[in-house]
Parts: sequence; C-alpha cells; structure tokens
Amino acid sequence: MSIPVVFGLVAFAGIFLLVLGLSQMRRAAGGSEDFQARLAAYGVTTAGATTLPPSTGLRDSLNRLFQPAADRVGRGNAKKGKASVGEQLQRADLRLRTSEFLMIQLGTTALFVLIAAVRFGFPGGLIQTVVAGVIGYLIPGFYVKFRINQRLKAFNNQLGDTLTLLSNAIKAGYSFAQAIDTVAKNAVPPIADEFGRAVREMNLGGSPDEALSNITKRIASADFDLVATAYSIHRTVGGNLAEILDNIAYTIRERVRIKGEIATLTAQARASGTLITFLPIVLAAFMYFVTPTYFRPMFDSIVGWILLVIGGFMIFVGNLIIRRVVAIEV
Repeated sequence: MSIPVVFGLVAFAGIFLLVLGLSQMRRAAGGSEDFQARLAAYGVTTAGATTLPPSTGLRDSLNRLFQPAADRVGRGNAKKGKASVGEQLQRADLRLRTSEFLMIQLGTTALFVLIAAVRFGFPGGLIQTVVAGVIGYLIPGFYVKFRINQRLKAFNNQLGDTLTLLSNAIKAGYSFAQAIDTVAKNAVPPIADEFGRAVREMNLGGSPDEALSNITKRIASADFDLVATAYSIHRTVGGNLAEILDNIAYTIRERVRIKGEIATLTAQARASGTLITFLPIVLAAFMYFVTPTYFRPMFDSIVGWILLVIGGFMIFVGNLIIRRVVAIEV
C-alpha cells in the first residue's frame, strides 16, 4: 500500500474522530433515554420504566478504546499539580467525556496535518506537517481555557447580586439550604447551574460546607472561596450570616467595579500588546501558507535564521513588558 493511501486513511480516521467527538457534546440535561440508559448501566430501574441494556454502540466502543489514554493524561496532570482534563471540561461547562475530548484533539491534529500535507507535500513538507499537527492538537485545549476564563468572569460578575439575593432570602426566614435553592431557581447561568448542582448534592445527603467547597473546586473563583470560608467560620463560631453576606457582596461589587475601571484604562495597552504580538506571527504564517517561496531567502541563509530568532525574542520581550505593566492586582 502506497504512502499517500496510508496517509489518506489516517487523515480520514482523524477527521471522523473529530466529527464524532463534536457530535457527542451532551447538552445541559441530556435526553431521557440517555438518563435511563445510564441508570440501567448501574442496575437501577425506575417505576414503570423499561430496563435498557448498556449501550454497546460505536460511541461506547470508541470511548472504551480512548479512555485509558485519556486517564493517563489526567494522571499526568495530577502529578504536575494541574487540573485534570475532566475538571477543566467541567469548569468550561462542556458536556464531554475525557475520551471524547481526546477524540477531538486527535481529529483536529489529523485535519491540520492533512491540510499541511496537501499544501506543502509529503514527505517533502515533513517539518511543516509536524508543526501543523502540534498546532491542531493544542487548539482544543486553548478553546477550553478560553471557555473557563469566560465562565469565571461571568460567575464573578454575577456573584455580588447573587449574595444579596442569598442574604435577603435568609432575612426572610429561609434556611441557608433553602436560600441556595431560591438562588438556583431565580439566578441565571453560570450561577444558577452551580447552585443547582449544590442543591442536588445537599438533597443527596451532602452538607452545605461540602456543596460550597465543590463549587469552589469547579469554578476556582477566589471571590467565591471567600464566601465558602465565611460560611464555614459562621458554622463554627456563629454570627449574623445575612450581614456577613452583605459585607462580602459589597466587597465583591467594589472589586468588580475597580477591575472594570482598570480594564478600561489599560484597554489600549492590552490591545497594543496583543496586536504587536500576534500580527507578525499570523501575517507570517499566512504569507508562508500562501507563498512558501516568499520566506525561502530567510530559511536558506544563516543570517535569515538569526534575524528570525532575534525578531521572535524581541516580540516575546515586548509582550512580557506590556503584560507586566497592565497586570494590576485588586
């Protein structure tokens, strides 16, 4: 079998995994059939429900195939002190299994490798193909980090008003667990989603301390960690919980306001740093992809390589300086 045929089959398999992984994104609640199937997999049946056998379709077969590799990646992150892939997907609110996320990574890798191989040739463009494959593998991870940051920002922006709602519910005579349930029903995502999970955990026998601690682990919000710590201290020494929540809400609102003002004042500097950093890289990648011969004088000469290294180092230093200037802790 010739190399192009083998390469084409591998690329097709990767793209198939990408499409399959994206298609398996489960929405917030999931379908009733999926819920019943998961209950049946654990030997649990509901009244009037037909016991469904565990699914043995293509999706489960592929999940069993890729799950060991995904588990090894998760254990590697745990040894380095980083959040596991499952925790990152949970923080990003992506209803994906770790094996499905690995499928997407392999699929994007194969897709970028295929594009580079078609454009630059294979094996002549081996270096370009390898670089494209690495970029394709990293893109899903960058997207997950982007989702995590956006969700964390939305959570922190809603937290001040949520604490006020929680405090008012306690002043109205609700218990703390009932107040959390009220917030879960009246707030908007992502606050509503996280408090809804906390309510379900408490209904299953968990304590409010554990539920708040789990929210802190899922969101990794320093502001909410303050809330969880304050409630834990209140459970130990007592006090006026509603007043404590009001004070924390005021502090968080002021912090959000100050952060907004700082973001407004440093917007131009941050935009300049982003533009200065990515414009040369994106433009160079585009020009090299469209006309590879444009950069041939740079790659065929030692002086060209030295200039590229110096330019890359100066871009890195410039971005580092701008990031340090606009990094103001509140």
